[in-house]
Amino acid sequence: MNILFLADVVGPAGRRAVEEQLPALRERYDADVAIVNGENIADGVGITPKLADKLLAAGADVVTLGNHTYRRSGIGGYLAASERVIRPANQGALTPGNGMAVVEARNGVRVAVLNLLGQLFLDTPVSPWEIVDALVEDARAVAPVVFLDFHAEATSEKVAIATWLDGRVTAVVGTHTHVQTSDARVLPGGTAAITDAGMTGPHDSVIGVKSDLAISRMRERLPVRFEPAEGGVRLEGVVVTCTDDGKARGIEAIRVDA
Repeated sequence: MNILFLADVVGPAGRRAVEEQLPALRERYDADVAIVNGENIADGVGITPKLADKLLAAGADVVTLGNHTYRRSGIGGYLAASERVIRPANQGALTPGNGMAVVEARNGVRVAVLNLLGQLFLDTPVSPWEIVDALVEDARAVAPVVFLDFHAEATSEKVAIATWLDGRVTAVVGTHTHVQTSDARVLPGGTAAITDAGMTGPHDSVIGVKSDLAISRMRERLPVRFEPAEGGVRLEGVVVTCTDDGKARGIEAIRVDA
């Protein structure tokens, strides 16, 4: 089976690209399930219930999030009721939402999608290392295919998590940095991994933000209101090929101009 994953969708340009191209991408890559990270879809920061529904309507089976999950009002109640839009499992027990979704792929195989935050350089409520083993055990108990979106800053932490989980999950796909890495590989135990799957959105930018605004903040160190860029739109992510029992057979990084 094939799993299509689209990395961090940024702003209106990224949303339009997903709405216009996800159905064709599913066909092009013969995808049995499609997963989309949508944590930056709302003007570059966070997600709203309406925008989450748009991603699902466009063909996403599951929407994953990240460190900006709760930046928009109204999302808490939506996540508490949603079975297919998930937030990082280590956000803490008191925050609404779930860290795992289980869906049936087109070929009838059950797929568990997990979401975790890294702890290095992020304000993470609970270390991913404290809960990852139990989370994976819960996932494996209900689905043979387990896909983890690890939303983290540090390359070292992403590689470490993938290595730790090798042979226990189908794929560990890194998100958050918005820069696609060139290390897509299948680890010895049968887990597909990539340090970062990239960004779906405007690449004529500084990781999705209008370049002049991002540079101004860096140079002058004064508060600047960021705005999402519009040009150079590209969809980035990966396609993971695996057996029905969850062993990865390949992973391909994809970059598609909108």
